[in-house]
Amino acid sequence: MTSHILHRQTKTPLPVIARGKGIFLIDSNGKRYLDGSGGAAVSCLGHGHPKVIRAIKHQLDKIAFAHTGFFTSEPAEELADWLCARAPGDFGRVVFSSGGSEAIEAALKVARQVHVERGQEKRCHFIARKQSYHGATLGAMSVGYHVQRRKTYLPMLSKTVSHISPAYAYRHQRSGESGEDYGIRAAQELEHEILKVGPEKVAAFIAETVVGATIGVVPPPPGYFREIRRICDRYGVLLILDEVMCGMGRTGTLFACEQDGVEPDLIAIAKGLGAGYQPIGALLVSTSNADAIVKGSGVLQHGHTYMAHAAACAGSLAVQKVIEQDNLLANVRSRGTQLMAVLREKFGQHANVGDIRGRGLFIGLELVADRDTKEPFVPKLNIAGRLKAAAFENGLICYPSGGTADGLKGDHVMLAPPFIISRSEVEQLAGILDKSLGEVMDAL
Repeated sequence: MTSHILHRQTKTPLPVIARGKGIFLIDSNGKRYLDGSGGAAVSCLGHGHPKVIRAIKHQLDKIAFAHTGFFTSEPAEELADWLCARAPGDFGRVVFSSGGSEAIEAALKVARQVHVERGQEKRCHFIARKQSYHGATLGAMSVGYHVQRRKTYLPMLSKTVSHISPAYAYRHQRSGESGEDYGIRAAQELEHEILKVGPEKVAAFIAETVVGATIGVVPPPPGYFREIRRICDRYGVLLILDEVMCGMGRTGTLFACEQDGVEPDLIAIAKGLGAGYQPIGALLVSTSNADAIVKGSGVLQHGHTYMAHAAACAGSLAVQKVIEQDNLLANVRSRGTQLMAVLREKFGQHANVGDIRGRGLFIGLELVADRDTKEPFVPKLNIAGRLKAAAFENGLICYPSGGTADGLKGDHVMLAPPFIISRSEVEQLAGILDKSLGEVMDAL
Protein backbone atom coordinates (compact mmCIF):
# COMPACT_ATOMS: atom_id res chain seq x y z
CA MET A 1 0.00 0.00 0.00
CA THR A 2 1.35 3.42 -0.96
CA SER A 3 1.41 5.93 1.88
CA HIS A 4 0.43 9.54 1.33
CA ILE A 5 2.62 10.55 4.28
CA LEU A 6 6.02 11.97 3.40
CA HIS A 7 7.79 9.78 5.96
CA ARG A 8 11.28 10.35 7.42
CA GLN A 9 12.46 7.46 5.24
CA THR A 10 10.46 7.02 2.06
CA LYS A 11 12.14 3.82 0.78
CA THR A 12 11.69 1.63 3.85
CA PRO A 13 8.12 0.63 4.77
CA LEU A 14 7.20 1.03 8.43
CA PRO A 15 5.19 -1.39 10.56
CA VAL A 16 1.93 0.01 11.89
CA ILE A 17 1.79 0.62 15.63
CA ALA A 18 -1.33 -0.85 17.23
CA ARG A 19 -0.99 -0.37 20.98
CA GLY A 20 1.39 -0.04 23.88
CA LYS A 21 1.53 -1.31 27.42
CA GLY A 22 4.17 -0.45 29.99
CA ILE A 23 7.59 -0.35 28.36
CA PHE A 24 6.45 -2.36 25.33
CA LEU A 25 5.00 -1.37 21.94
CA ILE A 26 2.99 -3.81 19.81
CA ASP A 27 2.57 -3.51 16.05
CA SER A 28 -0.45 -4.53 13.98
CA ASN A 29 1.05 -7.99 13.44
CA GLY A 30 1.33 -8.57 17.17
CA LYS A 31 5.12 -8.21 17.39
CA ARG A 32 6.35 -6.72 20.69
CA TYR A 33 9.19 -4.20 20.98
CA LEU A 34 10.92 -3.22 24.22
CA ASP A 35 11.05 0.59 24.10
CA GLY A 36 14.65 1.00 25.17
CA SER A 37 14.92 4.64 24.16
CA GLY A 38 11.43 5.95 24.89
CA GLY A 39 11.24 6.75 21.19
CA ALA A 40 13.57 9.76 21.40
CA ALA A 41 13.73 9.92 25.22
CA VAL A 42 10.04 10.84 25.26
CA SER A 43 8.01 8.01 26.78
CA CYS A 44 9.23 8.30 30.37
CA LEU A 45 6.08 6.66 31.79
CA GLY A 46 5.85 4.02 29.12
CA HIS A 47 2.62 3.49 27.26
CA GLY A 48 -1.03 3.35 28.31
CA HIS A 49 -0.70 4.86 31.79
CA PRO A 50 -4.27 5.00 33.12
CA LYS A 51 -3.88 8.10 35.32
CA VAL A 52 -2.54 10.20 32.46
CA ILE A 53 -5.17 9.00 30.02
CA ARG A 54 -7.90 9.68 32.56
CA ALA A 55 -6.63 13.23 33.16
CA ILE A 56 -6.65 14.01 29.43
CA LYS A 57 -10.14 12.57 28.96
CA HIS A 58 -11.41 14.54 31.93
CA GLN A 59 -10.03 17.77 30.47
CA LEU A 60 -11.54 17.01 27.06
CA ASP A 61 -14.93 16.73 28.69
CA LYS A 62 -14.53 20.36 29.85
CA ILE A 63 -12.51 22.17 27.16
CA ALA A 64 -9.76 20.97 24.84
CA PHE A 65 -8.52 24.29 23.47
CA ALA A 66 -9.02 28.00 23.90
CA HIS A 67 -6.66 30.49 22.29
CA THR A 68 -4.25 32.11 24.75
CA GLY A 69 -4.88 35.50 23.20
CA PHE A 70 -8.25 35.36 24.95
CA PHE A 71 -8.05 32.90 27.85
CA THR A 72 -5.80 31.08 30.26
CA SER A 73 -6.79 27.68 31.68
CA GLU A 74 -6.63 25.90 35.01
CA PRO A 75 -4.31 23.07 33.86
CA ALA A 76 -1.88 25.53 32.23
CA GLU A 77 -1.74 27.71 35.35
CA GLU A 78 -1.34 24.68 37.63
CA LEU A 79 1.40 23.15 35.47
CA ALA A 80 3.29 26.47 35.42
CA ASP A 81 3.01 26.70 39.21
CA TRP A 82 4.23 23.11 39.53
CA LEU A 83 7.31 23.71 37.36
CA CYS A 84 8.30 27.02 38.94
CA ALA A 85 8.00 25.53 42.44
CA ARG A 86 10.43 22.74 41.50
CA ALA A 87 12.84 24.64 39.27
CA PRO A 88 16.53 24.90 40.22
CA GLY A 89 16.52 28.58 41.15
CA ASP A 90 14.15 31.53 41.10
CA PHE A 91 12.02 30.86 38.03
CA GLY A 92 8.84 32.88 37.96
CA ARG A 93 7.37 32.43 34.47
CA VAL A 94 6.78 29.69 31.90
CA VAL A 95 6.15 29.89 28.16
CA PHE A 96 4.43 26.75 26.86
CA SER A 97 4.93 25.33 23.38
CA SER A 98 4.04 22.27 21.33
CA GLY A 99 7.48 20.65 21.55
CA GLY A 100 11.21 21.02 22.00
CA SER A 101 12.09 22.94 18.85
CA GLU A 102 9.42 25.53 19.67
CA ALA A 103 10.75 25.75 23.24
CA ILE A 104 14.22 26.57 21.87
CA GLU A 105 12.77 29.17 19.48
CA ALA A 106 11.04 30.74 22.48
CA ALA A 107 14.32 30.76 24.40
CA LEU A 108 16.16 32.59 21.62
CA LYS A 109 13.38 35.14 21.20
CA VAL A 110 12.86 35.74 24.91
CA ALA A 111 16.61 36.19 25.42
CA ARG A 112 16.68 38.76 22.63
CA GLN A 113 13.60 40.58 23.95
CA VAL A 114 15.00 40.71 27.50
CA HIS A 115 18.06 42.58 26.23
CA VAL A 116 15.94 44.92 24.10
CA GLU A 117 13.70 45.69 27.10
CA ARG A 118 16.86 46.59 29.03
CA GLY A 119 18.04 48.94 26.30
CA GLN A 120 20.82 46.64 25.04
CA GLU A 121 19.65 46.33 21.47
CA LYS A 122 23.07 45.39 20.10
CA ARG A 123 22.83 41.99 21.81
CA CYS A 124 21.65 39.70 19.01
CA HIS A 125 24.50 37.18 18.70
CA PHE A 126 24.22 33.65 20.12
CA ILE A 127 27.07 31.31 20.98
CA ALA A 128 26.48 27.57 20.98
CA ARG A 129 28.56 24.40 20.68
CA LYS A 130 29.60 22.14 17.86
CA GLN A 131 28.24 18.58 17.95
CA SER A 132 25.00 19.82 19.49
CA TYR A 133 21.35 19.50 18.57
CA HIS A 134 18.65 21.98 19.56
CA GLY A 135 15.78 21.23 17.19
CA ALA A 136 14.56 21.18 13.61
CA THR A 137 13.23 24.72 13.09
CA LEU A 138 15.58 27.18 11.38
CA GLY A 139 16.35 29.12 14.56
CA ALA A 140 16.99 25.96 16.57
CA MET A 141 19.02 24.49 13.73
CA SER A 142 21.11 27.67 13.56
CA VAL A 143 22.29 27.30 17.14
CA GLY A 144 22.57 23.52 16.80
CA TYR A 145 25.43 21.84 15.00
CA HIS A 146 24.28 18.46 13.71
CA VAL A 147 26.28 18.41 10.48
CA GLN A 148 24.05 16.11 8.45
CA ARG A 149 20.78 17.73 9.49
CA ARG A 150 22.09 21.25 8.82
CA LYS A 151 23.83 20.84 5.48
CA THR A 152 20.77 21.21 3.20
CA TYR A 153 19.70 24.39 4.99
CA LEU A 154 23.04 26.13 5.59
CA PRO A 155 22.27 29.08 3.27
CA MET A 156 19.10 29.75 5.29
CA LEU A 157 20.59 29.64 8.78
CA SER A 158 21.28 32.65 10.97
CA LYS A 159 24.60 34.44 10.57
CA THR A 160 24.44 35.82 14.14
CA VAL A 161 25.53 32.49 15.65
CA SER A 162 28.99 31.07 16.33
CA HIS A 163 30.05 27.76 17.80
CA ILE A 164 32.74 26.65 20.24
CA SER A 165 34.01 23.13 20.93
CA PRO A 166 31.80 20.63 22.74
CA ALA A 167 32.59 19.51 26.29
CA TYR A 168 33.40 15.97 25.17
CA ALA A 169 35.95 14.35 27.46
CA TYR A 170 36.27 11.04 25.60
CA ARG A 171 37.60 12.82 22.52
CA HIS A 172 38.98 16.13 23.82
CA GLN A 173 40.41 15.62 27.31
CA ARG A 174 44.21 15.57 27.17
CA SER A 175 46.36 12.78 28.54
CA GLY A 176 47.19 13.54 32.17
CA GLU A 177 44.58 16.31 32.38
CA SER A 178 42.09 15.99 35.26
CA GLY A 179 38.37 16.17 34.61
CA GLU A 180 38.18 19.48 36.48
CA ASP A 181 41.06 21.00 34.50
CA TYR A 182 39.51 19.87 31.24
CA GLY A 183 36.14 21.33 32.29
CA ILE A 184 37.69 24.73 33.00
CA ARG A 185 39.67 24.69 29.76
CA ALA A 186 36.62 23.77 27.70
CA ALA A 187 34.51 26.45 29.36
CA GLN A 188 37.09 29.17 28.83
CA GLU A 189 36.65 28.81 25.08
CA LEU A 190 33.36 30.63 25.64
CA GLU A 191 35.14 33.65 27.07
CA HIS A 192 37.48 33.78 24.09
CA GLU A 193 34.50 33.69 21.71
CA ILE A 194 32.64 36.42 23.61
CA LEU A 195 35.67 38.68 23.38
CA LYS A 196 36.10 37.85 19.69
CA VAL A 197 32.49 38.72 18.86
CA GLY A 198 32.34 41.69 21.24
CA PRO A 199 30.67 41.35 24.65
CA GLU A 200 28.15 44.08 23.88
CA LYS A 201 26.80 42.02 20.97
CA VAL A 202 26.33 38.62 22.66
CA ALA A 203 22.81 37.77 23.82
CA ALA A 204 23.20 34.25 25.18
CA PHE A 205 25.13 31.01 25.33
CA ILE A 206 23.05 27.88 24.74
CA ALA A 207 24.04 24.31 25.55
CA GLU A 208 22.52 20.94 26.32
CA THR A 209 23.17 20.17 29.98
CA VAL A 210 23.81 16.53 29.02
CA VAL A 211 24.38 16.26 25.28
CA GLY A 212 21.86 13.92 23.72
CA ALA A 213 21.54 12.40 20.28
CA THR A 214 24.40 14.13 18.44
CA ILE A 215 27.29 12.61 20.38
CA GLY A 216 25.49 10.08 22.49
CA VAL A 217 24.78 11.14 26.08
CA VAL A 218 27.80 13.17 27.17
CA PRO A 219 27.60 14.67 30.69
CA PRO A 220 29.61 17.86 31.29
CA PRO A 221 33.04 17.64 32.93
CA PRO A 222 33.22 18.56 36.63
CA GLY A 223 32.95 22.31 37.17
CA TYR A 224 32.27 23.07 33.51
CA PHE A 225 28.92 24.79 33.93
CA ARG A 226 30.00 26.67 37.06
CA GLU A 227 32.78 28.24 34.99
CA ILE A 228 30.32 28.87 32.13
CA ARG A 229 27.98 30.64 34.59
CA ARG A 230 30.86 32.80 35.88
CA ILE A 231 31.81 33.83 32.34
CA CYS A 232 28.22 34.61 31.36
CA ASP A 233 27.74 36.75 34.46
CA ARG A 234 30.96 38.63 33.80
CA TYR A 235 29.83 39.77 30.36
CA GLY A 236 26.06 40.07 30.88
CA VAL A 237 25.37 37.05 28.67
CA LEU A 238 22.30 34.94 29.38
CA LEU A 239 22.72 31.19 29.94
CA ILE A 240 20.17 28.98 28.17
CA LEU A 241 20.21 25.30 29.06
CA ASP A 242 18.54 22.91 26.66
CA GLU A 243 17.02 20.09 28.71
CA VAL A 244 14.53 19.03 26.07
CA MET A 245 15.97 15.51 26.06
CA CYS A 246 17.91 15.25 29.34
CA GLY A 247 15.47 17.06 31.64
CA MET A 248 12.29 16.17 33.52
CA GLY A 249 13.85 13.34 35.51
CA ARG A 250 15.77 11.56 32.77
CA THR A 251 19.12 11.90 34.58
CA GLY A 252 17.76 11.11 38.06
CA THR A 253 16.86 14.64 39.13
CA LEU A 254 13.92 16.61 37.77
CA PHE A 255 16.27 19.08 36.06
CA ALA A 256 19.64 17.78 34.86
CA CYS A 257 21.46 20.98 35.90
CA GLU A 258 20.64 20.30 39.56
CA GLN A 259 23.61 17.91 39.50
CA ASP A 260 25.96 20.60 38.20
CA GLY A 261 25.31 23.25 40.84
CA VAL A 262 24.29 25.89 38.32
CA GLU A 263 21.24 28.10 37.88
CA PRO A 264 20.65 29.13 34.25
CA ASP A 265 18.59 32.09 33.06
CA LEU A 266 16.32 30.02 30.84
CA ILE A 267 15.62 26.27 30.65
CA ALA A 268 13.95 24.59 27.67
CA ILE A 269 12.11 21.34 28.37
CA ALA A 270 9.83 19.01 26.39
CA LYS A 271 9.90 15.23 25.76
CA GLY A 272 9.62 13.91 29.33
CA LEU A 273 7.39 16.82 30.30
CA GLY A 274 4.38 15.20 28.65
CA ALA A 275 5.84 11.71 28.11
CA GLY A 276 4.35 11.59 24.63
CA TYR A 277 0.73 11.56 25.76
CA GLN A 278 0.21 15.02 24.25
CA PRO A 279 2.59 17.30 22.27
CA ILE A 280 4.06 19.85 24.68
CA GLY A 281 7.23 21.76 25.54
CA ALA A 282 8.04 24.69 27.78
CA LEU A 283 10.52 27.44 28.48
CA LEU A 284 11.19 28.39 32.10
CA VAL A 285 12.29 32.00 32.52
CA SER A 286 14.04 33.23 35.66
CA THR A 287 12.12 35.88 37.57
CA SER A 288 14.70 38.61 37.06
CA ASN A 289 14.67 38.14 33.29
CA ALA A 290 10.90 37.72 33.06
CA ASP A 291 10.54 40.99 34.98
CA ALA A 292 12.39 42.82 32.22
CA ILE A 293 9.37 42.07 30.03
CA VAL A 294 6.63 42.12 32.68
CA LYS A 295 7.76 45.45 34.13
CA GLY A 296 8.82 46.79 30.76
CA SER A 297 6.58 46.63 27.71
CA GLY A 298 4.41 43.94 29.31
CA VAL A 299 4.03 42.23 25.93
CA LEU A 300 5.70 38.94 25.02
CA GLN A 301 6.74 39.27 21.38
CA HIS A 302 6.22 35.59 20.70
CA GLY A 303 3.36 33.13 20.35
CA HIS A 304 2.02 29.96 18.73
CA THR A 305 -1.56 28.90 18.23
CA TYR A 306 -1.35 25.81 20.41
CA MET A 307 0.78 27.18 23.25
CA ALA A 308 -0.57 26.27 26.71
CA HIS A 309 -3.04 23.85 25.11
CA ALA A 310 -5.41 22.87 27.92
CA ALA A 311 -5.54 19.12 27.21
CA ALA A 312 -1.78 18.94 26.71
CA CYS A 313 -1.15 20.77 29.99
CA ALA A 314 -3.61 18.51 31.82
CA GLY A 315 -1.83 15.43 30.53
CA SER A 316 1.59 16.79 31.39
CA LEU A 317 0.54 17.75 34.89
CA ALA A 318 -0.71 14.20 35.39
CA VAL A 319 2.63 12.84 34.13
CA GLN A 320 4.57 14.98 36.57
CA LYS A 321 2.30 14.05 39.47
CA VAL A 322 2.78 10.33 38.75
CA ILE A 323 6.55 10.75 38.65
CA GLU A 324 6.54 12.52 42.01
CA GLN A 325 3.87 10.48 43.80
CA ASP A 326 5.28 7.14 42.66
CA ASN A 327 8.84 8.25 43.55
CA LEU A 328 10.00 7.33 40.05
CA LEU A 329 13.16 9.45 40.20
CA ALA A 330 14.46 6.97 42.77
CA ASN A 331 13.78 4.20 40.25
CA VAL A 332 15.59 6.20 37.56
CA ARG A 333 18.65 6.35 39.79
CA SER A 334 18.56 2.71 40.90
CA ARG A 335 17.71 1.21 37.51
CA GLY A 336 20.20 3.59 35.89
CA THR A 337 22.93 2.30 38.18
CA GLN A 338 21.92 -1.26 37.34
CA LEU A 339 21.81 -0.60 33.58
CA MET A 340 25.25 1.04 33.65
CA ALA A 341 26.67 -1.93 35.57
CA VAL A 342 25.14 -4.48 33.19
CA LEU A 343 26.38 -2.59 30.14
CA ARG A 344 29.89 -2.35 31.55
CA GLU A 345 29.84 -6.05 32.31
CA LYS A 346 28.77 -6.92 28.76
CA PHE A 347 30.61 -4.25 26.80
CA GLY A 348 33.34 -2.87 29.09
CA GLN A 349 36.06 -4.80 27.28
CA HIS A 350 34.30 -5.07 23.92
CA ALA A 351 36.72 -4.39 21.06
CA ASN A 352 34.25 -2.02 19.40
CA VAL A 353 32.83 -0.15 22.39
CA GLY A 354 35.07 2.80 23.21
CA ASP A 355 33.07 4.53 25.92
CA ILE A 356 30.01 3.92 28.10
CA ARG A 357 28.67 7.10 29.73
CA GLY A 358 25.59 8.82 31.04
CA ARG A 359 23.43 9.75 34.00
CA GLY A 360 20.37 7.99 35.38
CA LEU A 361 18.37 6.25 32.64
CA PHE A 362 20.20 8.22 29.96
CA ILE A 363 23.18 6.22 28.71
CA GLY A 364 25.28 6.18 25.55
CA LEU A 365 27.75 3.70 24.10
CA GLU A 366 30.26 5.03 21.58
CA LEU A 367 31.19 2.47 18.95
CA VAL A 368 34.68 2.45 17.45
CA ALA A 369 36.68 0.48 14.92
CA ASP A 370 39.67 0.39 17.29
CA ARG A 371 39.22 0.62 21.05
CA ASP A 372 42.85 1.57 21.73
CA THR A 373 43.16 4.39 19.22
CA LYS A 374 39.47 5.46 19.40
CA GLU A 375 39.39 5.36 15.60
CA PRO A 376 35.76 5.54 14.44
CA PHE A 377 34.22 3.32 11.80
CA VAL A 378 34.14 4.74 8.28
CA PRO A 379 30.71 6.23 7.51
CA LYS A 380 30.04 3.96 4.54
CA LEU A 381 29.73 0.98 6.90
CA ASN A 382 26.63 2.62 8.41
CA ILE A 383 27.14 0.91 11.77
CA ALA A 384 24.42 2.98 13.44
CA GLY A 385 21.88 2.11 10.78
CA ARG A 386 22.77 -1.58 10.91
CA LEU A 387 22.47 -1.65 14.69
CA LYS A 388 19.10 0.08 14.63
CA ALA A 389 17.80 -2.46 12.11
CA ALA A 390 19.21 -5.48 13.95
CA ALA A 391 17.85 -4.34 17.31
CA PHE A 392 14.43 -3.59 15.81
CA GLU A 393 14.31 -7.04 14.24
CA ASN A 394 15.20 -8.53 17.64
CA GLY A 395 12.44 -6.57 19.37
CA LEU A 396 14.36 -3.63 20.82
CA ILE A 397 13.87 0.05 20.06
CA CYS A 398 17.12 1.94 20.70
CA TYR A 399 18.56 5.16 19.27
CA PRO A 400 21.75 4.64 17.23
CA SER A 401 23.18 7.62 15.36
CA GLY A 402 26.20 8.52 13.23
CA GLY A 403 28.66 11.41 12.98
CA THR A 404 29.53 11.08 16.65
CA ALA A 405 33.26 11.79 16.57
CA ASP A 406 33.41 14.85 14.33
CA GLY A 407 30.04 15.29 12.65
CA LEU A 408 30.85 12.88 9.82
CA LYS A 409 32.59 9.87 11.35
CA GLY A 410 31.61 7.85 14.38
CA ASP A 411 28.68 5.90 15.74
CA HIS A 412 26.88 5.56 19.05
CA VAL A 413 23.74 4.08 20.51
CA MET A 414 21.60 5.92 23.04
CA LEU A 415 19.41 4.26 25.66
CA ALA A 416 16.62 6.11 27.49
CA PRO A 417 14.03 3.59 28.68
CA PRO A 418 10.88 4.55 30.59
CA PHE A 419 11.26 5.43 34.27
CA ILE A 420 9.03 2.47 35.17
CA ILE A 421 11.46 -0.15 33.84
CA SER A 422 11.97 -3.11 36.17
CA ARG A 423 15.13 -4.96 37.16
CA SER A 424 14.34 -7.91 34.89
CA GLU A 425 13.48 -5.61 31.97
CA VAL A 426 16.88 -3.90 32.32
CA GLU A 427 18.50 -7.31 31.89
CA GLN A 428 16.27 -8.02 28.90
CA LEU A 429 17.17 -4.72 27.25
CA ALA A 430 20.91 -5.28 27.66
CA GLY A 431 20.63 -8.86 26.43
CA ILE A 432 18.91 -7.87 23.19
CA LEU A 433 21.42 -5.07 22.62
CA ASP A 434 24.29 -7.52 23.16
CA LYS A 435 22.79 -9.94 20.66
CA SER A 436 22.13 -7.19 18.10
CA LEU A 437 25.60 -5.64 18.31
CA GLY A 438 27.11 -9.10 17.99
CA GLU A 439 25.15 -9.72 14.80
CA VAL A 440 26.29 -6.39 13.31
CA MET A 441 29.95 -6.96 14.08
CA ASP A 442 29.87 -10.57 12.89
CA ALA A 443 28.49 -9.41 9.56
CA LEU A 444 31.32 -6.93 8.88
